[in-house]
Amino acid sequence: MAVASQLSLDLHSSNGGRKEPDLNSPSFPSPVNPNGESSSAVSTPPQLRTLSVSSSGSSGPSLTSEEFKLLHSREGLSLDLGSEAGNVADIFGSLSLDTDGLIFDETNVRQKNQSDVPAVSSTFWSCDPSVGVTIQLGTEGAAAEKPITIIDMFHRTVTENGGSVALAYKRAGQWKEINYTQYYEMSLTIAKAFIKLGLEPYHGVCILGSNSPEWHIANMATIMSGGLPVGLYLTNTPEACCFIADSCKANIIVLENDAHLQKILQIRPRLTHLKAIVYYGKICSPKEEGMYEWKDLKKMAAGEERIGVERRFGLLAPEKCASLIYTSGTTGCAKGVMLSHDNITWMCSRILKETKAKRGEERVISYLPLSHVATQLLDIYFPLAIGASVWFAQPDALKGSLLQTLREVHPTIFLGVPRVWEKISESMQLVARNTTGLKAKISQWAKGVGLKGNLQKQLGGSGTPFGWSLANLIFFKKVRRGLGLDQCHFPMTGSAPISQDTLSYFMSVNIPLHELYGMSETTGPTTVTTQDDIRFQSSGRSLDGVRLRINNPDDAGNGEVLIQGRHLFMGYIGEPKATSDTLTEDGWLKSGDIGYINHEGFLYITGRAKELLVLATGENIAPVPIESALKEQLPIVSNAVIVGDQKSYISCLITLKVEFDDVTGYATDRLNPTALAICQSCGSQSKTVRDILDEPSDHRVLKMIQNGIDRVNRGAACKKHKIVKWSILDRDFSIQSGELTHTMKLKRRFITIKYSDIIESFY
Repeated sequence: MAVASQLSLDLHSSNGGRKEPDLNSPSFPSPVNPNGESSSAVSTPPQLRTLSVSSSGSSGPSLTSEEFKLLHSREGLSLDLGSEAGNVADIFGSLSLDTDGLIFDETNVRQKNQSDVPAVSSTFWSCDPSVGVTIQLGTEGAAAEKPITIIDMFHRTVTENGGSVALAYKRAGQWKEINYTQYYEMSLTIAKAFIKLGLEPYHGVCILGSNSPEWHIANMATIMSGGLPVGLYLTNTPEACCFIADSCKANIIVLENDAHLQKILQIRPRLTHLKAIVYYGKICSPKEEGMYEWKDLKKMAAGEERIGVERRFGLLAPEKCASLIYTSGTTGCAKGVMLSHDNITWMCSRILKETKAKRGEERVISYLPLSHVATQLLDIYFPLAIGASVWFAQPDALKGSLLQTLREVHPTIFLGVPRVWEKISESMQLVARNTTGLKAKISQWAKGVGLKGNLQKQLGGSGTPFGWSLANLIFFKKVRRGLGLDQCHFPMTGSAPISQDTLSYFMSVNIPLHELYGMSETTGPTTVTTQDDIRFQSSGRSLDGVRLRINNPDDAGNGEVLIQGRHLFMGYIGEPKATSDTLTEDGWLKSGDIGYINHEGFLYITGRAKELLVLATGENIAPVPIESALKEQLPIVSNAVIVGDQKSYISCLITLKVEFDDVTGYATDRLNPTALAICQSCGSQSKTVRDILDEPSDHRVLKMIQNGIDRVNRGAACKKHKIVKWSILDRDFSIQSGELTHTMKLKRRFITIKYSDIIESFY
């Protein structure tokens, strides 16, 4: 009998040699038979309407005053307190729920005036997670779909696909699996423990750890128990963790290891709402009061009735808050984005349509940070909606092990942020540069055919170019198989701009990437390029049921992108001013992105409103297109930042592609293989950034960069768009050094302050 130490599961062999978790183990409830079916019925979320409550010292589960108020306000319905109750206010302190008095009879419902106890805001936004918003329902099509909760969606999948693989994780080199019935029961058990630990409705449960079954289970358990799951980035500082935990009034923090625990212990005295710390990995520190091991939660939940969790189901509603996503903070402090059940479930419906996914047949790999909205949607909720299986990569996936996981899992849907696709293309191009003879000629020919064929398809052409079938047989299929993407029908890129060079490369090997455009405030994607509708460097067309509008367009059609649909967030928790600044009164989101929509309905993003530089002459400059053009002309460049706000001309800060320290995450001084190869191609022997910059400086590399900038300037829209001065920084940007967000976006304000001396020297 093998043991999965981190999950604390006793594993046994079942039919076909598959390793199934034993739910009789110390960690999880409900035994399963050899067919993977639970021996106890899965709890159906009850539709609570009227509760008969006794205050006569019932032995049933206790109902807190806050639960009472929340249930009382749910849809404006009343509670039947019986003759003993007297004045409701008098019994809040001793109120208990008699389980025999739980009534699900619609005829007993007494409607109250909505103005008495408002459960739903009369507007499209709210900053209070306990108050629902008006869902932007349409009269037909996608916008008219019936709203449901995440738990409704979960239960439907358990009913239809209970025996299907939900979560797969690797222990001691072997893949082990958890099916949907088990996943549900595990989540229910942890939910009971969370309530026992004191989790209050609409309070946060912060989760700090690498992608794992425990992360998913803790997330779903929090929703089941009426709390708000909140992901913390592994790279968050203790101060950032403190800010978020305080903002969401976190009652519980779930973490993985000792390093994470040390962060939380530093700030624990300041977290006034914190009641418990739960850890599921190895902890070396002494166990303090209020700290619990993951396996302790099973014991804690053993004596708790399911009715305690089921009562919390009654607090859930499509229009109420289900999850909090904290923004990456490119322009200041992170804000807590409140996403409703309907935001998430409706978006899952949209992704299903766009990807043409098949229920019970899809596989995804979980490796990007689960604190990000796109990862949560594609790794947690979308699989939950369609019965897909989620396979967890190793924690060092982005340091090299991802390729092995891809080759083992063969995902059918795969999301990569631009940096992931760039690293893959750089590695493949490095191999190509070292390939000679006939193989090199075949590769070059096939990539030419691939690029031509995919561009032809984008322009509306039919058929394929001459040689396509042969190129597919001897090259495209082998490349896809080598990357583990041979069964992937929807490879995606999103969360940050991707270069034209990277898109072109993957088209040349016949892996056209589907671009997504969206943000936390739109529950992920707003537009997508589909298999039948791809336009080069376009973010695609809007999802079904989503409306786009360009506000105050200029002569070229560029203006701020406004968005409307059921995927718009509820508001920023506790921040009405920031919310009202972002959402209009008639339910449109001001994205802050600048773009235009072409005659076919494709959206093109050209920059961020807050990133626009205003020169001393009054000219507006969008930096992103210039930065992208520079990186395309100069593959040795890792990051380019255009500066010059309130100056007479623009300049540029440049970083080169280098190796990163696997332990600290900081950039080193060593040029990476791509940069080394480029240096060698221009006759340079430089191996580090210092080799290039120190006197005597490497004039070959500097001249190459100047030539690239000259090419960019020749394509500039006007003289003011030309780069006049530039400087190479001695280190590349990183999350750890502060220049990048957790999603690898530039933190421009931080950069302009950190490198202010260099910027001022330009002028």
